Amino acid sequence: MKGKLYLVATPIGNLEDITLRALKTLKEVDLIAAEDTRHTLGLLNHFEISKPLISYYKQNEKTKSEILIQKLLEGQNIAVVSDAGTPGISDPGEEIVKVAIENGIEIVPIPGACAFVNALIASGLSSKEFTFIGFLSAIKKDKREKLEEIKYETRTLILYEAPHKLKGTLEAILEVLGDRKIVLARELTKIHEEFIRDNVSNILERIDEVKGEFVILIEGNSESKKDLELSELNNKTLEEHYEYYEAQGFDKKEIIKKIAKDRNSNKNEIYQYFLNK
Repeated sequence: MKGKLYLVATPIGNLEDITLRALKTLKEVDLIAAEDTRHTLGLLNHFEISKPLISYYKQNEKTKSEILIQKLLEGQNIAVVSDAGTPGISDPGEEIVKVAIENGIEIVPIPGACAFVNALIASGLSSKEFTFIGFLSAIKKDKREKLEEIKYETRTLILYEAPHKLKGTLEAILEVLGDRKIVLARELTKIHEEFIRDNVSNILERIDEVKGEFVILIEGNSESKKDLELSELNNKTLEEHYEYYEAQGFDKKEIIKKIAKDRNSNKNEIYQYFLNK
């Protein structure tokens, strides 16, 4: 009989945030795969749990996944934990889940703390829709390209960032996305938990030496790329508008329908305009 793979969320700061179910699971599994065994050992010792540990981090995910899958196939139950928060969210876990599914192994999520969720609900920004980006590339060119890609996203944007990269990332956000309202959430659930809410430029003037991991929440663009393109189209003459769709291969009937929709006009009026030309 195959074992089960448990994805166990652990506290992101305050140890009291661990769930009863997480503790029960960690006590009952045969093995715990940890991002940093030393860090997890401290957590286990605090709750008087003694279990075998195996390291499982980003750089060894593929090779260690094979070992863990073999143990699961042999009938062992395994828990995967990251240093803090939910496995698979900008932390190891995604790789072994894929392989476990391929091998018909049952996967059991044990919910709990997640930094970006806590940051979002206390940010004051819209939580109706959001886009989680995770960590941006450390390479400036790639970082800028990603920001350009999400520039016209109207949903709240959520990023993770390390303290030593924070200033550079904020400068890139200001340059590419503009002086938007943002929220910096740091040291979540810890003694020095802090939320900094302001425009990017004002925050850049205030921050100097910073400590702790950060969640950056960015107000979505007030205008989507589609809105911008539509605005540009409607600023064209009717002839230019017609030529735009004609170049895309639409026939006259389709073009008139599209122009009428874009301009919120009666299609018969648009038809008459071109009929008289």
